[in-house]
Amino acid sequence: MSEETPVLDALVGITAVSIEQGTLEAREHMLARLAALVSVDAPTASYLLNLGTAADMGVTAEDVQGVLIAVAPIVGTPRVVSAASNITEAFGFAIAIAEAEVLAEAEAINEAVAEAEAAEKVEAGV
Repeated sequence: MSEETPVLDALVGITAVSIEQGTLEAREHMLARLAALVSVDAPTASYLLNLGTAADMGVTAEDVQGVLIAVAPIVGTPRVVSAASNITEAFGFAIAIAEAEVLAEAEAINEAVAEAEAAEKVEAGV
């Protein structure tokens, strides 16, 4: 467990244990979790914590739409609209995080290349 993100690490661990010990296939398990999030009007962060795992288990955007359609008669339009908004926002956060990670990695590579080129110049006496 990371000292920087103990709550997040615990939540990720709980998700992993529930998938491992559940009787549903992992994909169906995540679909059920998504339906539960919709039913309790979960905040964006809850979707963000679950959508990555869901995608890893094979859940697609079409599956998410299917869940929203399936639960709409039970939870009602306001919860489905709220969920759709929160899911969209979570995807936006996930994309922004991924972009930031790619940019940071590219910057680190550029710095390493620049350092290597500078070292080569020093060795060559330039």
